[in-house]
Amino acid sequence: MFSDPVNQRRWQLFKANRRGYWSAIIFAVIFVLSMFAEFIANDRPIYVHYDGKPHVPVLFYYPETAFGGEFELEADYKDPFVQELIAKDGGFMIWPLIAFSYNSHNLELDVPAPAPPSATHWLGTDDQQRDVAARLIYGFRISVLFGLILTVVSSIIGVMAGAIQGYLGGWVDLIFQRFVEIWNAIPYLYLLIILSAVFTPGFWILLAIMAATSWVTLVGVVRAEFLRARNFEYVRAARALGVRDLTIMTRHILPNAMVATLTFMPFILNAGITTLTSLDFLGLGMPAGSPSLGELLRQGKNNLEAPWLGITGFVMIALTLSLLVFVGEAVRDALDPRKTFRND
Repeated sequence: MFSDPVNQRRWQLFKANRRGYWSAIIFAVIFVLSMFAEFIANDRPIYVHYDGKPHVPVLFYYPETAFGGEFELEADYKDPFVQELIAKDGGFMIWPLIAFSYNSHNLELDVPAPAPPSATHWLGTDDQQRDVAARLIYGFRISVLFGLILTVVSSIIGVMAGAIQGYLGGWVDLIFQRFVEIWNAIPYLYLLIILSAVFTPGFWILLAIMAATSWVTLVGVVRAEFLRARNFEYVRAARALGVRDLTIMTRHILPNAMVATLTFMPFILNAGITTLTSLDFLGLGMPAGSPSLGELLRQGKNNLEAPWLGITGFVMIALTLSLLVFVGEAVRDALDPRKTFRND
């Protein structure tokens, strides 16, 4: 793909936008690190060496009896008794950078919760004695994964709908366009709030509801491209040679429409993250206890005496959305045909 001179030119234009290029790198690094959140923030050790054998509690379940204890329940690795059992005969544990998971409650705080930032809790705790840094890492991962899946699903539906509408035209285009206008006029945030109150909130339920409302974003762009290209000479020639409509749509017209589609994708991702954050802030998003950027903002609103909660949530959301906007601008410039095919 990169051997194509056009794609090489687009890559050069993307790299030339330094702000977008470095934003993409920073966002990719943060996202990849968040995918290994269990190895960064966890209340279980990454590695335990006991009785000459390796154990990986961060990935596998080990009862207390596996370390010489008495109970079949999972070992509490912060219990001094369990630590003494493991330390026998040269055993040791390697802990993550943050020794708390998103749902870990520190019952040994020296001050009332929410506790301010300290050496133990780098970003403090919330009002339920949970580590803010750990919840920030896990919440960022859920938000971005949610936005990515929503972007892919919405793009597939929107591209298919726009392609059919633009290629067939006529009554199909007219009726479908009226439907899209009506559907697009619905205040989808209010619709999400109503449906979230009716259905039990969850990752996949929210994803299905939001996908049903966000697919219209790309319909107009793809429809316009197909309306423009369906009467081109090469399309007419392919049709005259008996090439099937599906082949013409997917092989000859769709690649041109995908240029505009890729330009919109970072902004669709941005909208997905923002909407999930809004629902979580209102208490209508992810189930209670789930790590969430919106829930962190709600904690800041409910605990004004703990400014680190609101500041942490605001900085993370602002940084994420800003990086995605800069990446979207760089992608837009790279795919701009006026720049791609310009002779310098």
